[in-house]
Amino acid sequence: MLLQMQEAARKGDKARLAALLPQTAGHPLEPWAAYWELKARLETSNQAEVDAFLQRWRGTYQEDRLRNDWLLLLGQRRQWSDFARMLADFRMQDDREVRCYDMAVQTIERRQPEHAAQEVVRLWHAQRDADDGCTYAASELYAIKQLDDLAVWKRARLSAEQNRQTGTRRAVTIVAPDALSHLTEVFASPAKYLAGTSKVRGNTRRELAVLALIRMASTDPDQAASLMDSRWAAQLRAEERDWVWGVIGKVSARRLDSNAVAYFDKVGKPERMSDESQEWMVRANLRAGQWHTVRKTIDAMPPSLQADSAWVYWKARALLNDRRGGEAERAEAQRLLQSIASVKGFYEKLALEDLGQAVTVPPAPQPLTAQEQAAAASNPGLQRALYAIRIGLRSEGVREWNYSVGLHVPGGMNDRELLAAADLACKAQVWDRCINTSERTREAIDWKQRFPMPFHDAVIAKANSIGLDPAYVYGLIRQESRFIMDARSHVGASGLMQVMPATAKWTARKIGMTDFQPQMINDRDVNITIGTSYLKLALDDFEGSMAMAAAGYNAGPGRPRNWRNGPVLEGAIWAENVPFTETRDYVKKVLSNTTNYAAMITGRPQSLKARLGTVGPKVTTAEYNPDLP
Repeated sequence: MLLQMQEAARKGDKARLAALLPQTAGHPLEPWAAYWELKARLETSNQAEVDAFLQRWRGTYQEDRLRNDWLLLLGQRRQWSDFARMLADFRMQDDREVRCYDMAVQTIERRQPEHAAQEVVRLWHAQRDADDGCTYAASELYAIKQLDDLAVWKRARLSAEQNRQTGTRRAVTIVAPDALSHLTEVFASPAKYLAGTSKVRGNTRRELAVLALIRMASTDPDQAASLMDSRWAAQLRAEERDWVWGVIGKVSARRLDSNAVAYFDKVGKPERMSDESQEWMVRANLRAGQWHTVRKTIDAMPPSLQADSAWVYWKARALLNDRRGGEAERAEAQRLLQSIASVKGFYEKLALEDLGQAVTVPPAPQPLTAQEQAAAASNPGLQRALYAIRIGLRSEGVREWNYSVGLHVPGGMNDRELLAAADLACKAQVWDRCINTSERTREAIDWKQRFPMPFHDAVIAKANSIGLDPAYVYGLIRQESRFIMDARSHVGASGLMQVMPATAKWTARKIGMTDFQPQMINDRDVNITIGTSYLKLALDDFEGSMAMAAAGYNAGPGRPRNWRNGPVLEGAIWAENVPFTETRDYVKKVLSNTTNYAAMITGRPQSLKARLGTVGPKVTTAEYNPDLP
């Protein structure tokens, strides 16, 4: 019944939802049924009906989620008095658009417009798609001169970098509505636009040229660089030039092009580039061994970006490697490394090793008391979440679980409560909630919760039988599926090791599994056999490099074969320069996980750096396996 309602909700079948709702009375998941039914017809509902729902389900996730939905509708309708009344009880405070609507209200009422402007710029610029709330708030602030032209054009540039024409159009509508007719050509044919004679003049003409150069750079950075050198650099202002050169450098760096450093060298002030361009400027200079520029670029980053453990680590390394540095720089490097060093993450581990320490299993926290366990077991939100996951409503269960443990809610559970909640999930074998909940503790660290080893005998036996490090297998499974047996990705990968159908068929044939059928990939033991066998084949193909094999497992083997070309790099620099964000994050997490699992399995200190090794062009004459999918 609940599964039928979930399907009806996805289809927007209001009649089906209304017919099924009475049958859920008294059901443990009745709040979900009531939410789906009202959400489907929310646009035609009224405040009284919404208030009745909120009162009926007070304190639940569903109450706060419907409040979020209603706030978005009130914002779209510009019903500000109702919006302000509803906002006061919104607990999650995790919706950027709602926050922007709140800033719009403050702007309309002339309350702290300077603060509103700073907050709106932060939220607006951080969005992938510029939504109604932040666009509206920005337009209101622009109208009262609390937002300048540059802030609006920067939003247009960020959207153009991501090929998001709607976001660009929304920003240009605020600052230069007369220029909207030119945007189609700017996106569709930037070269044609740049070669033409635009009727637009002044600041708008330059900014449209910037947008066109950004779009050109996304497909042909060398052509964009040529146009900058021959014509546009002289016509743009310094800030505009730096942004364009930043984009040209970023795209080149993503392609691991040796021209990237030269393009970045044309940037006068790195702080005038986008955050993403600054990050790629660091990466390109890491590849080139230009430590002084690495440090200078990180110093130019906004404080929020500088605080990221990746850039803390690389700044420390730059201070240690810059020949111009002295004793003060070395002391600062030590301070930076100490500020992040721990066994928790990739760069935290590298910092720990740079300080002369190894990765070891941290002491276990005090055992949970019976009272702490009972409190978690009786938590109604956690109970509903586990029930939902158990009957197949995983998405709903995960959201309710996260809300119940305090994710996106100010305050939330303390460390002991989080450990108890994680323990509850572990015992229910809901491993993803066990891991994610335990990872939220601030001081107490339970390594067995964070790095569980389900299916221990099957994984260890299979890994050992083919000469594969069991810790590597566990590190990869933890990242791939969080040990969810029926996990299925949006591209069709299945099971614990997220194996693609074609890869499964190829691997089965390669290892002599003559009876393999596609549906068998969902069997636990078959999935482990196929996944570990493919990982071993990939590892052998990459001459034992765990970093490259992990990259190949995630992005296909052809890409890391190309990514390894160029200078011989320490593994951490190579991993940081992986062009795909998802794969870059994946490689770092798999190797970090592997190091932790090795410490647990062997009981001995471990080194992440040893597993990363160095990466460079292929050194043996052996050919790659041409069939490896």
